[in-house]
Amino acid sequence: VALLDAQNPSREELFKQADLAMYQAKAAGRNTLRFFNPTMQSQVMARTSLEADLHRAYQSHEFVLFYQPQVNVQGHTLGFEALLRWQHPMRGVVTPGEFIAAAESCGVIVPLGRWILLTACQQLVAWASHAQKSQWTIAVNVSARQFRQADFVALVHAVLTQTGANPACLELELTECQLVDDVPDVIAKMDALRRLGVRLSLDDFGSGYSSLTMLTRLPLHQLKIDQSFVR
Repeated sequence: VALLDAQNPSREELFKQADLAMYQAKAAGRNTLRFFNPTMQSQVMARTSLEADLHRAYQSHEFVLFYQPQVNVQGHTLGFEALLRWQHPMRGVVTPGEFIAAAESCGVIVPLGRWILLTACQQLVAWASHAQKSQWTIAVNVSARQFRQADFVALVHAVLTQTGANPACLELELTECQLVDDVPDVIAKMDALRRLGVRLSLDDFGSGYSSLTMLTRLPLHQLKIDQSFVR
């Protein structure tokens, strides 16, 4: 629903407003209605601006990986988790919570995920020549859109071959939401990745799609319990 007001918008503008309201209704689960309001327009414009900024940022090499240590109970370093950050020229360091959803929706996450995987494997190779560091692992988060790519397993294999990284030191982290759609395809890809020698981890376990039966079918090395359970 879009309402005519004293400002008398043009026919084209009125249809744009109704269109925005319709998409809001669809996003709310369909079979419902929404009234257009200016906030909708500002949100859409902000999202469009963010997506354009992400494309520019990828081309300008503004993304960087930080490595968060993973330690055992004695405090010994076992490996690291690769954390993506956006070094924005105006806003400084931006965390993934502010841009990952937009990167997924506009498709930037696919080439960005490829860069993350390549960079992490290059870091593994750099550590491999040091006896103390050669067994360190790096965990890389894999987005749902990236994992759905038909050539994802081939991509991982190509990156490992290109860099010469030890696959046993690479850990790919999936989330529970990635296990909901097309379970046979998910399991087939996970089996293929495991045959490459790559470790597999399930992140945020228990956050909404938990299935103990499903776990018996998945070739996982590690479960990462959602922090709501830890608290």
